[in-house]
Amino acid sequence: MAESSFVYLTKERLVELEKELKGYKTTGRKNIAAKIAEARAHGDLSENAEYDAAKEEQGLFELKISKLENVLSRTRVIDAKDFPKGKIHILSKVSIKNLKTNKIINYTLVSAEEADFQAGKISVTSPVGKGLMGSKIGEKIKVHAPAGILEFKILSIE
Repeated sequence: MAESSFVYLTKERLVELEKELKGYKTTGRKNIAAKIAEARAHGDLSENAEYDAAKEEQGLFELKISKLENVLSRTRVIDAKDFPKGKIHILSKVSIKNLKTNKIINYTLVSAEEADFQAGKISVTSPVGKGLMGSKIGEKIKVHAPAGILEFKILSIE
């Protein structure tokens, strides 16, 4: 994803990320500073592996903060009410039937940043997500996935 591209998030996910960032900047930074101070107290810094590890952890932690700030700076809040009914779009809750296995699957289409397969949230940029976008109830679609060509029938859209 290009650095300048928008990140589409739900209001709920935006609030979660903002809380996470606030925690990193307050409690997280204090904890890292305490580790560095404790390691520094052990003496000679040139041969202090604990100090080096704490400083490296600090660098990785600051990188995490920077990345999160970057995502939040490019965020655009989306709401399912902003999209037309009857077609699959981001935030659609869909029920599809795998025509090969006859298994019914329920997904919510979300941005890549919110995707969580275990929770039934798939990215609109995933092969299945791309294949579903713009489809209507009753349509049969073919999806080119790493596992091969999958065929689905759209059962419902919310």
